[in-house]
Amino acid sequence: MGRVISVLLPIGILAVVGVGGMIALSAIQPEPEKAEEARGGLNVFAEPVRRTDLTLVVESQGEVKPRREIIVAPQISGRISYVSPDFIDGGFINKGQLLVRVEAADYELAVVRAQSSVASAEQALAREEAEAELARQDILDLGISDASPLARREPQLAEARASLESAKAQLKDAQLALDRTAVYAPFAGRVRERNVDIGQVVSVGQSLGQIFANDVVEVALPLKDAEMGRLGLPLAFSSTKEKPGPDVTFRATVGGVEREWHGQVVRTAAAVNSQTRQINVIAELQDPYGAGADGDAPMAPGLFVSATVQGETLNDVLVAPRGALRGQDRLFIGLPDEGQLSIRNVDLIYSDADGAYIASGAEPGELAIVSPIQAPFNGMNITVMQRMEDGTIKVYEPKRADETMSGDSPTLASTGEGAAQ
Repeated sequence: MGRVISVLLPIGILAVVGVGGMIALSAIQPEPEKAEEARGGLNVFAEPVRRTDLTLVVESQGEVKPRREIIVAPQISGRISYVSPDFIDGGFINKGQLLVRVEAADYELAVVRAQSSVASAEQALAREEAEAELARQDILDLGISDASPLARREPQLAEARASLESAKAQLKDAQLALDRTAVYAPFAGRVRERNVDIGQVVSVGQSLGQIFANDVVEVALPLKDAEMGRLGLPLAFSSTKEKPGPDVTFRATVGGVEREWHGQVVRTAAAVNSQTRQINVIAELQDPYGAGADGDAPMAPGLFVSATVQGETLNDVLVAPRGALRGQDRLFIGLPDEGQLSIRNVDLIYSDADGAYIASGAEPGELAIVSPIQAPFNGMNITVMQRMEDGTIKVYEPKRADETMSGDSPTLASTGEGAAQ
């Protein structure tokens, strides 16, 4: 037993001395300084919200059509004896120009026969008037006071007068048919197609060709109800000098070159399309082959054009980058001082490729985030960066707690684009 104690006693003394030494050392050792926790945040690009004036526009498209287009058809039948050299596909024609002539011999003979009938009727009327005058004189000589109308030859005189009027009507009809052997252009324009040639026998109403006026062309632009409201157009609109329609810019590629023409909205269609629930707005272009053309490129019928309709102008609206708009009415705003994300609900007026225009929900100068963010939430830690016009990138460092207390401004770091990335 004494031998065990003699072995354990030194070991116990060493253990007590070692533990006491460790306690003493830990008591006199200075406490280590705590390093400030590094802030983790997603790097995002942002652009400032600006204040500007906005002209609302609406995009649409449609086919160019002439305002007036007709099928040329004869009102009489016969063989074609003449066709104008301008009456060909694509030809230019003038108002009143002779396009087609039908052989007139038969109709000239009909006029001669009608003239003969008129002469006979005039002679018969003259004879009847003379006989009526003789009958009236005989009645006076005999002293008859109650002679019948037949004795006074009144019915015979009325019949002769009616016969003359009928003969004159037949002459007028024959002359009208003769005049209709010539088919004239009712307006200046162009020939879309021709379906007749010399020697062909045509009947009444048969298509000789198709022509259209080249003074005005129209484009029907289908718009939604919201787009009509953006333009400030009622459903029953018709332009006047006091209230002209919105300006329209038409665009199409002609001959491999992007062309542009400028017209105006003149009216709306009479009814809403029951299938698309849209209404057509009719835009016109004056003189498409002359002053309204884009150089040597007219806005010809048949072209399919895109159209930009200019609406009303709104003053002092806010515009944010289009990429900053999330959904229909949300905007991500970066708070550079706090290094946090702020999700705003905004009153969106209109958006296009140039930006999102809002009435409220943000302030000028605030930084709208354009970078994609997964699982965003209010207060999310971010580091805001802004790409400057000279290509450099400014990184907004959030304020530390001591800077916030002292009111110091945040550090603004400026680096090259490659360094920031």
